[in-house]
Order: sequence, then structure tokens, then C-alpha cells
Amino acid sequence: MRAALTVTLSGLALAPAWAADVAISVQIPRINQAEYHRPYVAIWLEQERKHVADLAVWYDIKLRNNEGTKWLKDMRQWWRVSGRDLDMPVDGLSQVTRPPGEHRVAIDSKNPAFEKLPAGAYNLVVEAAREVGGRELVRVPFEWPPKKAERGEASGSRELGKVAIELNP
Repeated sequence: MRAALTVTLSGLALAPAWAADVAISVQIPRINQAEYHRPYVAIWLEQERKHVADLAVWYDIKLRNNEGTKWLKDMRQWWRVSGRDLDMPVDGLSQVTRPPGEHRVAIDSKNPAFEKLPAGAYNLVVEAAREVGGRELVRVPFEWPPKKAERGEASGSRELGKVAIELNP
């Protein structure tokens, strides 16, 4: 199953410094166990292990009284660098959890996370945590801005499958 969505963050920069399109794919593996829960997933950018921007947070946004936020802290790395400072839900960032399969996040060059991003080396970071399951973090290095069409990918071992970023100038 594929889900295509566009990530937008409002109220930040006005004019793009670099024009490029970005596509991120995150594979959530099918895990055969009696009590399966969809993972919470955080997707963000970092440079030299420092948080740059959040791109998406997938969690149970439908629980009454915003109870789904209670387990966001289980995505420990994201929580430390950004999550604890956010008042969830965040428009354009908060989204529902995803079932097993490959899921795509399409981002255009006008997205504030990328439009004023200085040239340099970055990591796409994807972290997943699952109730009655494990935690996993995958980093995919990339250069910004892309000079030509590029693709980077890495794979998790249990909670995440293949994570990829495609950059088109």
C-alpha cells in the first residue's frame, strides 16, 4: 500500500534559496506477532547530529483527549532534539500512523524545511517506536542542494525497512 502526501510547514521562510523536489519513502515491515501495534514514526533533518527541521510525525492522533501524545516520548532521539518542545498536534506535521507497506512523503522546493537550507551535508533521520515492540532509528546522508538527480537509502533491521530520499534539482 502506498500513501502519497505533501508535507508543508506554515509561517516560516518566504522565497526559495534552492529549487528542488524531495521524495522520501519509508517502509514499515509486516511483523507477525499476536499483539501488533502500528509504529509511531518521526521524520526529520539533521546536520552534524543537530536537529534542523521536522518533516512528519505519525502517531495516534485520533485518541480522545490527545492521549496519543503520551507515547511520543518513546521515539527517544526525536523527543530529545525536538518533540518535547512541540505542542502536538502541529498542522502539517502531525499525521496518523501507517500500516505495514511503503509510504511516500513528497516535498516541493517551497517547503520551509528545505527552502532556506544552506548548502552542505545532511541526514534524513527516521525513528520508529512500537508498543509491545522495539525502537529503531535510520539515517540517510545526502548533500543539499542536489546538483543532479540523486537517491540515498538505508535499511532498518526490524521496526523499519528501507528508508530512501530522492532529490531532483
